[in-house]
Amino acid sequence: MAEKSLNDLTRDLRVLYTKGHDALQRDNFDYAIDLFNQVLAREPGLYECRQKLRTAQMRKAGKGGGFMKKMWSSASSSPMVVKGEAALRRDPVTALPIAEEILNSDPNNSSAHRLVVKAATALEMPRTAALSLEVLFRNSPKDKEVAIQLANTLAKIGEVKRAEKILTDLQQEFPSDNDVAQALKNISARNTMDEGGYDTLAEGTGSYRDILRNKEEAVTLEQQNRVEKSEDVTERLINEYEGRLRNEPNNLKLVRSLAESYAQKKDFQKAMAYYDRLKSSDVGNDASLDKAISETVIRKYEHQISQLDNTAPDYSDKLAVLQSEKAAYQLNEVQKRVERFPNDLQYRFELGQLYLQAGKVSEAIAEFQKSQNNPHRRVASLNLLAQCFAKRKMYDMAARQLQGAIKEKPVLDEEKKELVYNLGCVLENMNKKEEAIEQFKIIYEVDIGYKDVAAKVEKYYSGQ
Repeated sequence: MAEKSLNDLTRDLRVLYTKGHDALQRDNFDYAIDLFNQVLAREPGLYECRQKLRTAQMRKAGKGGGFMKKMWSSASSSPMVVKGEAALRRDPVTALPIAEEILNSDPNNSSAHRLVVKAATALEMPRTAALSLEVLFRNSPKDKEVAIQLANTLAKIGEVKRAEKILTDLQQEFPSDNDVAQALKNISARNTMDEGGYDTLAEGTGSYRDILRNKEEAVTLEQQNRVEKSEDVTERLINEYEGRLRNEPNNLKLVRSLAESYAQKKDFQKAMAYYDRLKSSDVGNDASLDKAISETVIRKYEHQISQLDNTAPDYSDKLAVLQSEKAAYQLNEVQKRVERFPNDLQYRFELGQLYLQAGKVSEAIAEFQKSQNNPHRRVASLNLLAQCFAKRKMYDMAARQLQGAIKEKPVLDEEKKELVYNLGCVLENMNKKEEAIEQFKIIYEVDIGYKDVAAKVEKYYSGQ
């Protein structure tokens, strides 16, 4: 659902909105709130109206009401939140007025604002989501998940500098957090693109001349930002960096660039030499550096595997050795990260994945049970937890994990299709054929080409 502007309003709704605006100006908050809610009931994507409604709610709350009123409002909101969550699973649009009903009397209610964020995100209404994320962030400025979500949403609506400022401040609170570092890196890259004029270039309204006057500088910038650099360009950049490093021996950014460039060139020995230099420097304890080194070693293994002669008689043996070494290295590295950052649930999730791949099901279960508390990994953790239980033939427990994950997905996207499909397969293994086919039919109705649901559903009906 696209967000709308006042210009999109019909005449009768414009009249209601104007009356609400006038009532707000006169501090007649109850009347303004009622009118704005009437408009939003018919046009939930009207951002300016929701913004005015939020102002009216906040100003009304600021007029007073006392401690007991706030306590009663907080207590009475719980059933409404449950109702809103249920509505969210059926249709995100219907969750919005429920959330607003809570906010009418308690405009700082975090549960209601989270409900708005979930609904607005599902409906692709980023400005509406940002409006509630701002309140959540103001209430809990050190909440890492909220801050990252707010920054990403602000970037989506074009407020990239604000997003970058939020994450920069957050990184000072969590200097070793990989999620924060990666989010800031992504936002900063986007900011660079915006400032450089690349968006206008992509839209056909600008040119490279508008971005950079110097043609050679433009070529260098383009080359540095390519994901896949050609050998000659990589070699030129390496020569440039090494020349600069001789004059700037303490420039650790150049050392990092050289390590990455040599890894790109697949000269892993030199890449690791520069990474070792970084490890012995002041930035040696940087978690992102450890991750970069780990990724380089894994790329080295993958390169060695790609160089094997698949026609050689010992190909299978050599392949098995390299794959085993690679898996052992990955597992050891993530175990060390978890030991270093035991409360980082992203690392817990990664460790669970590696345990599952290694067939260590009990260990994987333990990690996924922890990582499900990361809201960004909750659904994926429940899905993999279900796979662990299914491997143990604990199908009833697997079904419960999948059912819980499905409840958290209001929209039937690819992730939810996988959950529904997996639930169908688990139910099949429980000999609950009718319940299983109902799951496959959910997917069949919207995506007949998904895996083998067509064969399953059509076989069922042909059997009848």
